[in-house]
Amino acid sequence: MCLAIPARVIEEANGGEFSRALVEVMGLRRHIDTGLLQDDPPRTGDWVLVHVGFAMSKISEDQALEQLRTLSQLGEQEAALSEVQGYEDS
Repeated sequence: MCLAIPARVIEEANGGEFSRALVEVMGLRRHIDTGLLQDDPPRTGDWVLVHVGFAMSKISEDQALEQLRTLSQLGEQEAALSEVQGYEDS
């Protein structure tokens, strides 16, 4: 299953030719690519939807929390964490 997972930006990391950020998903922290959002880059505290290590869009905190609740109700927390663990963490 392909998941877009809500993540909160913990730290922005813009440098070199890549735009990256440190995000937290259900207590797990990983670096993601934010290059797809270069017209409106996420800032510390923002929520983004992440798919395969890329921030796809910014979302509100209410939307993020609702999606996390839905994942929990569907029993998909394990799948979401598995997805996040596969992200590059460098």
